[in-house]
Amino acid sequence: MDDSPRPHWLAVAVPTPAHSGLGEPLTYRADAPLPPGSIVRVPLGSREVLGVVWGAAEPPSADLRAAVRPLAGAFEGLAPLADDWRRLIEFTARYYQRALGEVALAALPPQLRTLSGAQMARRLKRQAAAPPSPAAETTETIALSADQVVATARIEHENGPFLLFGATGSGKTEVYMQAVERLLAREATAQALVLVPEINLTPQLEARFAERFGAHTIVSLHSGLTPPQRLAAWLAAHAGRARIVLGTRVAVLASLPRLRLIVVDEEHDPSYKQQEGARYSARDLAVYRGRLLGAKVILGSATPSLESWHASTPETEDGPGRYLRLAMPRRIGAGADGGLPKVRRVDMSRQPRGTLIAAPLLAAIGERVARGEQALLLLNRRGYAPVLHCADCGWKSECPHCSAYRVFHKVDRTLRCHHCGFTQRVPRACPACGNLDIAPLGRGTEQLEERLAELLADVRRPDGAPARIARIDADSTRGKGQLESQLAQVHAGAVDVLVGTQMIAKGHDFRRVTLVAAVNPDGALFSSDFRAPERLFALLMQAAGRAGRDAAASAGSEMWVQTHHPAHPLYAALKTHDYPGFAARQLDERAQAGLPPFSHLALLRAEARSQEAAQAFLSALARRAQDALARDPALAAALPHVTWYPAVPLAVQRVAGIERAQMLLESPARAALQRVLAACLPLLHALRAEPGHRGIVRWAVDVDPLAL
Repeated sequence: MDDSPRPHWLAVAVPTPAHSGLGEPLTYRADAPLPPGSIVRVPLGSREVLGVVWGAAEPPSADLRAAVRPLAGAFEGLAPLADDWRRLIEFTARYYQRALGEVALAALPPQLRTLSGAQMARRLKRQAAAPPSPAAETTETIALSADQVVATARIEHENGPFLLFGATGSGKTEVYMQAVERLLAREATAQALVLVPEINLTPQLEARFAERFGAHTIVSLHSGLTPPQRLAAWLAAHAGRARIVLGTRVAVLASLPRLRLIVVDEEHDPSYKQQEGARYSARDLAVYRGRLLGAKVILGSATPSLESWHASTPETEDGPGRYLRLAMPRRIGAGADGGLPKVRRVDMSRQPRGTLIAAPLLAAIGERVARGEQALLLLNRRGYAPVLHCADCGWKSECPHCSAYRVFHKVDRTLRCHHCGFTQRVPRACPACGNLDIAPLGRGTEQLEERLAELLADVRRPDGAPARIARIDADSTRGKGQLESQLAQVHAGAVDVLVGTQMIAKGHDFRRVTLVAAVNPDGALFSSDFRAPERLFALLMQAAGRAGRDAAASAGSEMWVQTHHPAHPLYAALKTHDYPGFAARQLDERAQAGLPPFSHLALLRAEARSQEAAQAFLSALARRAQDALARDPALAAALPHVTWYPAVPLAVQRVAGIERAQMLLESPARAALQRVLAACLPLLHALRAEPGHRGIVRWAVDVDPLAL
């Protein structure tokens, strides 16, 4: 008689190798049943990897049972991941055309992969020993504006999802906090998730929430945390101990078993779209997750994405809308004009050739510094100059590995490629002809900082000291703690003029800034990317919002725009802070062109050693896919609704020696596009394995791409 225990067959989601085409989930053998959502360790090839039990698997046939491998272990004491979390992961993998295990395991903290069962038990024991987080209590009474009162009441009593359309400085964050406060007071175990677009905004928001609710109720989740910090935060959220979770896009997939409210601050920001691996939109997944759970969702922005704006219903209209639009047009403490900065346009075609800062703007900056106020100058290009060139032979500082120029950085005398990182010292003479007179072309933040120091040399602060200029961009904040240190100096008034890229235009509450200037924003006006005007308008509106945030100084606050096209409709809308008018014109143009949100897009991308190989791979896929779809009665109906465009190089077609090509698919019907993409996946795996396409380095599917 055989007394050995009856085996249990489990379907486990594992991080299968990229482009392997391996079916998921995989079947493993266990001696005892495990509930779905259990986190386990399993063998995969020669490695041992983390996996998530997705449910019971069909028993394998008798001749295959011996080949099914057993589990390597399970994390006992760790509560299984909830059913709704698994449904969220399934939707994400299906919609964005990625492997189930890839998405599931990317949503878990990386340190789980290295912990043994005993180590996990110790961590869980430490968490269990800590006192439970009490219900958040606030004693401070906040005086709300009329707009805030209306928005808060509607969020409290209506279902949403809500699009909170609020001017910069109108108090959107306070509305978020009111919604969180009321939720936690109403439901003893409820959790709230608050998403921000970038890591550098997390500490500022965390400080405000901690001051209101207490640090013991809050954790942060983002890629800037150390592995132990991220694991501790995730465990607190997974166990329900953390009542409030603040994070970047990665937090939208966190395990939050009692989630009842999701806030997406600056919902328009492109940082919410993942650009590697599973290219998901955290904003869109937040809306889906809210619907899945019956949780309320608040999308907040002064310049909503056109997709969200189109999906919302203003109060002056009847009829259905997927989102409920709540408007907060006035700044806190502002008068009838809303307290927004006055916008001035400077026609640079009337300025002397080569002018960096127009004389009227320079005088206005000097006046602000002399009064003890701060000015902020935005130039969305780091480095000293975009390129070095030789006037004699035409040589330019091209990157040998990319289809791009290396940027001249004067601080360390280097030429640096911002795509692959290749860096060299600046040559003493032209490498092509030996000319000693090589010069920078164009301007970056380093050059702007340097020139401002010269132009403001005679300007004095109220205490008689010279003007102090600082620069914040990806280069000046590369070291640990540098960004926090520089921001602290700005808040303390130790900086008079702040120069920077878009990093300084988003979310920061600079109370002393009364003047903001965009130095050279024209580049996006005539871009081939249809989203470029939307991004530029959002950036300029966000930058303008840094001026006059202190109500006492708002009346004299200004936004200056240096442009060669002062009559452009985008700048006309900016002058009157007319986002609805700008959005209406953009949506009209997109409707005529059949662009999102009136259609749905996907990109098929391929990378290879040659551009010809990359394009040939995509072209072969298109032919094979259309033939296969036409022969399948279940899919043939979707084919006429999808337009396949020819394969073309990317704008930067070579990066780090790898050529990149893409093919655009467009459809007015999201469901038809999804069916076609799902049918393409097995063809992509099969095509790459063929001898004629072995040169393909990688391929990817990007659903709802933000850039073409």
